[in-house]
Formats: sequence, structure tokens, C-alpha cells
Amino acid sequence: MDVRYFLGERLAFIEQLYSNGAAPFIERKRKIEAEEEPFVPPYSEDPEPAFLSEWLEAEESLQVIGRTCISMLSASFHLYFRTWERQLGRPVDDSYRSAFKRGWFNGYKAYFQGQFNIIFENSPCNLNLLEELALARNRVQHPESITDQNSHYSADDLKKLPSPFFIDDRDRELLAEMEEGERSWLMPPTIHVTQEKLKAAISEIGRFAEWLEQNDH
Repeated sequence: MDVRYFLGERLAFIEQLYSNGAAPFIERKRKIEAEEEPFVPPYSEDPEPAFLSEWLEAEESLQVIGRTCISMLSASFHLYFRTWERQLGRPVDDSYRSAFKRGWFNGYKAYFQGQFNIIFENSPCNLNLLEELALARNRVQHPESITDQNSHYSADDLKKLPSPFFIDDRDRELLAEMEEGERSWLMPPTIHVTQEKLKAAISEIGRFAEWLEQNDH
């Protein structure tokens, strides 16, 4: 089986899913900001911007689509490793249990090093981003509050991720201003997905798969 081909098919599907699913919400936000029909604001002395709830709903919808795609992306990457494990005929055994307890990406990092002397740190890829995909998926799949549509990194996540990739500029600035030992949040940073960030993650998975398969198993 050409494992990388099928991974590529999944990555391409996820990218087009975001593009097509996000398009109407991106356009709605653009029309509201440009004050185009049907979002031409009526005269009002209310200081609140017109169509604010519609804009927020569109932005929230974009984030739901983005987080769904991140979840699919992480699952596809995990399937890639599991499929290679079957293809190679060397199943993960108990010696890797402790590594897998720290996440499946760390588990397969130990597995490929132990079985094939392939060291992930030798790749040119952003391993922190690849590991973050699994953490983000876990947070997306296990929300903690029925009152909040957003997904947030946990305090434990932030200990592993000194600079998370999937956060917005405002949270990144706040994070940069805090000393590591002083990071206490009333509300931990939201998992924020844009088309550019999603494409970057898809590209990094593709680069990593290409690098991995250039090594002899």
C-alpha cells in the first residue's frame, strides 16, 4: 500500500473541506465590514456596531469548521503511523508503553527510533507543531463547558507548549508578556484556527511524511 498517497488524499480533502465550508462565512464577514447588502447599517445612535451578532456568528462558525479540520488532520496523521506500523510488521509492544502515555506522537517517536533508528529530531520539520495537533484535537473532542462554543488549551497543555501555534495574535502577545512561572489565566487561550494555520499544518505533515519515507525502514 502506498501509505503516503492515501495520507495525501486525506490532507487534500481536509484542505478543500475548509475552503468550501468557510467561504460563505468569510464572505458574510466581508460584507458586514464593507457595509454591503444585505448588511447596510440603518441609522442608529446605539454605540454597538450594526450586525455584530451576525459577524460573531460567522466568526464562531469559521472556528468550528477550523477545529473540526484540525481534529480530522490529527486523526489522519495518527492513522498514517498506525498504518505504517502494520505495513512494517513490527507491532508496538509493552516496551513503548511509557512513551505512548505521553501521547501517540511521542510513542511513535520512540517506536521509530527503537525499531529503525529513525530519529524524528533529525527531520527538518516543526515537531512541536506536529505534537500540538494531537493536543488540540483532544481539547476539541472533549469540551469542558456547555456554555462556551470555543475550545481552550489546558494549563497542562501550556506547560508542554510554551508558544502554541493555534492561538490568535492577542493571546500570543499576552503569552509573550508573561514570565513562564507567572502564567495564570482567568481563561486559557482559545484554540484559534485560520486558513493559513491549517495550510501550514497540512504542509508540515506532508513534509514530515516525505522525510520519514526517505529513511530506510
